[in-house]
Amino acid sequence: FGNIVTFRDLEQDTVDAISLFGDKNTKNVVLEKSYTEQLQGFTDAVTGEERRGFAEIVAELCTRFPDPDAIEKEADKKAFVKLFGEYLKAENILQNYDEFAQLKAFAKIDATDEAAVEAFKAEHFLTDEDLAALREIELPDERKLQDYRSTYNDIREWKRVQDAAKRIEKPKVDWDDVVFEVELLKSQEFTLDYILELVFEHSRRSSDKQGLVEEVRRTLRASLGNRAKEGLMVDFINRTDLQALKDKDEVMDAFYTYARERRDEEVETLIEEEQLNTAAAKRFIRASLKRELVSENGTDLSEALPKMSPLHPAYVTKKQSVFQKIVAFVEKFKGIGGEL
Repeated sequence: FGNIVTFRDLEQDTVDAISLFGDKNTKNVVLEKSYTEQLQGFTDAVTGEERRGFAEIVAELCTRFPDPDAIEKEADKKAFVKLFGEYLKAENILQNYDEFAQLKAFAKIDATDEAAVEAFKAEHFLTDEDLAALREIELPDERKLQDYRSTYNDIREWKRVQDAAKRIEKPKVDWDDVVFEVELLKSQEFTLDYILELVFEHSRRSSDKQGLVEEVRRTLRASLGNRAKEGLMVDFINRTDLQALKDKDEVMDAFYTYARERRDEEVETLIEEEQLNTAAAKRFIRASLKRELVSENGTDLSEALPKMSPLHPAYVTKKQSVFQKIVAFVEKFKGIGGEL
């Protein structure tokens, strides 16, 4: 995939070419809507459905949920998940437009700084009209987006626990029409190495660990794959003399060394507390870390459990308890490398 660069307006020629192999509505199926339509909304020519624009979605998100941490009622949780999911889908489409890249870049500069604004105009070849259009659209800042993602992940986890409990009573709120946009969240993931680079950059600017911890917590909570490492990362920051580490590589080496030591300690604690078969438990956990997934299929988990008849009333409860603890362990320590 790549960009086809041309200075000719080929839109009508493209529409004519598509029409040769279809009817007058074929272009509405084949061609993506314009940036303006994606931003302001449009009517689907095929279904007749009104599609909201990105600007309206953002305005409602910021108005209805200015503080995502304050969302408590189940109805509000559902409403937020649906609205933020709509935001994620609209944003994902807009990533294909150069104009949206300009909008995000403009949101990062100080709009009251005339020199910065003029430099931005020159860099992006914008007219005064283009700049005025950019000023009309307010994007949530990066911190607010991280808070939104964090709350979205929290509600997803809360819903998973609620579903796993298999409550007998009829739920007060029907979630059947809600889809968590997990793949879209994954496409925006921060890697662990990126977060460690943030740690290094912050430690170079300031020795204030409290501010660093707050920034790291916010970033990790917004991450689908690394949020379980929040406690591990915070402990590393608090116990490490970051100022003594000379570069990013040293920060990464120090963290991974610390994380592996903690992994080895905690696996011993887990085995001892649950009275597991040491060899079988380590074999099962080692394989799960390698796959980055814990599975109940097969007999490996059962072999790791204390000797107990599967017919014993406590067997299923014990198995589920151990399984959930191993899941939490793997989520916390997956991706840190080394051999258990």
